[in-house]
Amino acid sequence: MTTTHEPTIPPPRRLRPWNVVERRLAKVGISGRFLVLIAPVLWLFVFFLVPLAVVFGISLATKQFGRPPYSPLLTTTEEGTVQLTLHLSNYIRLFSDNLYVAAYLSSIRIAAIATVITLVVGYPMAYAIARAPDKWRNALLMLVILPFFTSFLLRVYALSGFMRGNGVINQFLGLFGMQPLVMMQTDFAVYVGIVYTYLPFMILPLYTTLVKLDVSLFEAAADLGARPLRTFLSVTLPLSLPGIIAGSMLVFIPAIGEFVIPSLLGGPETLMIGRVLWDEFFSAANWPRAASVAVAMLVVVVVPIMLLQKAQGAVVEK
Repeated sequence: MTTTHEPTIPPPRRLRPWNVVERRLAKVGISGRFLVLIAPVLWLFVFFLVPLAVVFGISLATKQFGRPPYSPLLTTTEEGTVQLTLHLSNYIRLFSDNLYVAAYLSSIRIAAIATVITLVVGYPMAYAIARAPDKWRNALLMLVILPFFTSFLLRVYALSGFMRGNGVINQFLGLFGMQPLVMMQTDFAVYVGIVYTYLPFMILPLYTTLVKLDVSLFEAAADLGARPLRTFLSVTLPLSLPGIIAGSMLVFIPAIGEFVIPSLLGGPETLMIGRVLWDEFFSAANWPRAASVAVAMLVVVVVPIMLLQKAQGAVVEK
């Protein structure tokens, strides 16, 4: 007697909602990898290129009273013809007026000097954190990040309390009979503010580079008779150049367009392009002029970015 086994039919597989969407997208030639890649492109297009195009369009208009406070680029004549009107007077004014040229040069100078000071202050701190015992590193990094837990404006305003005429520093000097120092409303206060607020942006890239250095290289240099200073100049400093360049970019780029720090800590002679931009927008209500200043500032920032990226690429290739 023979027995027959009926084939077991597996239950139908339930498709997850995402699988259904993925199959439908695959039918029209769209894969999941394409969606992952297109997301940052869309983000860049929507939140950077489109606003930049709007600002560039406003910079080619002229000031007018009304809403919006600038002339339209496209107008329609009585015959129904659409005309495109572009004004370059705002950009011509940027090069012909010494105020804007001086503001750009002053911004580059202040940002560059503040970046160098931040590097000098931040490098030893990053090196000390990278060479600290493992159990202390997280706590030290937390101390570096801790200022980010408070408002940027609040930190700058609190810093002014230290440098005022009757601030903490001058009160401390008064205990020793010393004359109060004039720190507020000077370039010195602006440098202190930029270094204080942007110091974590320099320390963190430097730390990630220094903590990865191979300790055997230092031991080999010591075995060959190199002193600590020679080891630092020949081994540590060249290998940490990617961190130096990355930190310098993170400090220099926002510092060049800084507005809050020169407004709260700087004086009337502290001329930075961020303050000029604010005055054009909100005091003069000249949106086209302000937009042209912003576009030109972006071009000014792009040049050092390209140079730093080129230097960083050369270091990585070595």
